[in-house]
Amino acid sequence: MDENENDNEQYHVVVNQEEQYSIWPVGRELPLGWSNAGFTGSKQQCLDYIQEVWTDMRPLSLRKKTQEMAEQQGNPDDEQP
Repeated sequence: MDENENDNEQYHVVVNQEEQYSIWPVGRELPLGWSNAGFTGSKQQCLDYIQEVWTDMRPLSLRKKTQEMAEQQGNPDDEQP
């Protein structure tokens, strides 16, 4: 039997300043640096939600740096002949 089948505990989906997601048991104080992402449910429901919304696993700081570098180099696809 899957251990999650007997897990009746409710969880919050939490997110940190780098827009990385995790789950945290309801009723426990959130760790520093994490905030409630606005979804609560069973472990599996929370994991399914995270899979749906967390489409880019890179930390926010890396995504921003990548974007800056791309803008500095220019995108050849955007140039007109």
